[in-house]
Amino acid sequence: MTRYNDKTYRIDDIAWNIHPTNTFQKRGEDVTYRDYYKNAYGVEIHDNQQPMLVSRCKRRDQREGAPELLYLLPELCTRTGLDDGMRANFNLMKDMGKHTRLDPNRRHEKMHVFRQSIDQNSKATNRLTGWGMQYSRDLVTLTGRQLPSEVILLGSKKTATASRQADWGGELRGNLYTTVPVANWVVVYSRQHEPVLQNFFNCINRVAPPMGIQFAPPKKAAVENTSIAAFLDAIRSTLDRSVQLILIVLPTNKKDMYDAIKKQCCVEAPVVTQCVTFNTLKKDRGLMSVVSKIVIQINCKLAGEAWALDIPLKSAMVVGIDTYHDSSKKGRSVGGFVASLNKTFTRYYSETIFQSSMQELIDGLKLAMNNALKKYHAVNGSLPNRIIVYRDGVGDGQLPVVVEHEVNQIIAGTLSLGKDYKPMVTVIVVKKRISTKFFAPGDRGSLANPPPGTVVDNTVTKRESYDFFLVSQSVNQGTVTPSHYNVIWDTSNLQPDHIQKLTYKLCHLYYNWPGTIRVPAPCQYAHKLAFLTGQSLHRSPHESLSDKLFFL
Repeated sequence: MTRYNDKTYRIDDIAWNIHPTNTFQKRGEDVTYRDYYKNAYGVEIHDNQQPMLVSRCKRRDQREGAPELLYLLPELCTRTGLDDGMRANFNLMKDMGKHTRLDPNRRHEKMHVFRQSIDQNSKATNRLTGWGMQYSRDLVTLTGRQLPSEVILLGSKKTATASRQADWGGELRGNLYTTVPVANWVVVYSRQHEPVLQNFFNCINRVAPPMGIQFAPPKKAAVENTSIAAFLDAIRSTLDRSVQLILIVLPTNKKDMYDAIKKQCCVEAPVVTQCVTFNTLKKDRGLMSVVSKIVIQINCKLAGEAWALDIPLKSAMVVGIDTYHDSSKKGRSVGGFVASLNKTFTRYYSETIFQSSMQELIDGLKLAMNNALKKYHAVNGSLPNRIIVYRDGVGDGQLPVVVEHEVNQIIAGTLSLGKDYKPMVTVIVVKKRISTKFFAPGDRGSLANPPPGTVVDNTVTKRESYDFFLVSQSVNQGTVTPSHYNVIWDTSNLQPDHIQKLTYKLCHLYYNWPGTIRVPAPCQYAHKLAFLTGQSLHRSPHESLSDKLFFL
């Protein structure tokens, strides 16, 4: 951030050969950076030998007349944002949350103050009047619907009911819905951390049996040093076809080691992995809770199911699609594609799609859809009658292109399976980054967050669209943000109420959290797959992992 105008810039490079005494063109005249800052902002430069920071302007700004490169003085810049140390400071983040996460009453109060400031500003009032607009003095009042709480299916025919906060974490101490015995697994760790591991193994032996998971004693591979090469060598030396899982205790949370291990185990020598940092295991406080989550995650990565819901929709496949830009190569993005394989929508086929342009729209959906249907047929002996696609990460301006391009690819992916196969297809665009907020009436005239399962499909929806808002989760701080769903293609003959209920049910099926999330599980799984591939793998995962949630 530059202190003289409070603007933020991304630093792309350092120009070591350019200094404040160098000149640039301003209205046809040569001006030194030193003189420019003095005349424009009244700032004196003290160090004439400092190099300049380089910020590359966005193409949109360049089209509007901005130069390709901006040169900034380090003396006048300060770092902004939060570093890792700040994020790890619990008290700091808690205090920040009081100002950034406003509860419904404080948010309404801030909106009221904002509206008053407009009324008191004649220039703003005249501008709005000229446009034939004015701010309402009251919030828009509308009627929503409350979907019923879901019954969570667990193992041994046990059930749990989601609480008012749509959370059932306390019920998972019993059997999981389906489990996979872990008979052959390896633990790779630094030898200096060995004393802490025994406590970790003891916790697994206490947590796993009540969940119905049997862990055999692991094979141990101690590494003499903490280099990346040493860990990769240990993984290679212990890996054979009988190994179900490799658990790696990372000495630090550095990204380069994590990336190297994931690339080795997801691309080159495919095996399910679970990475845990040493700092996580050495804390006695809360270790049982941490180990419980690790055990559940391992079970799900090995094709087990933590819980399920009763979904009456028969012969259907749900698909999640999301994109993430590849961090290793500018201009390349990766699409995550996941498709359900069973009637409870708890097992998935996954695939990644690479494309060369910086865009959100995915090419290659035809092949991915075709592969998913073949896998579905291999598992179930039949093809689904309905396909419901949840597409995340699309702006309003891209909706026509999604209809013309992606929907056609999805339908084309079904054609090669036979001329008589014509499934009913529904495509729903999911938007999380919206500014819409809903408030429910609280006690004594106050405002509160709407409870999970609140659906709004009137008044604030678009006349020309088949859309709705869904509040699917509960928040402990601030104001809950709904997700917006726009049905852009539908030949399924499902009623709007059925699509809304299915969407809410799918928000319960993300296995990294024993509660509801903001988007349907297929969307979140597609995001996790695209993120892992774009951040760490930079190549498509091995096809032998395609029927497992290895990316959790």
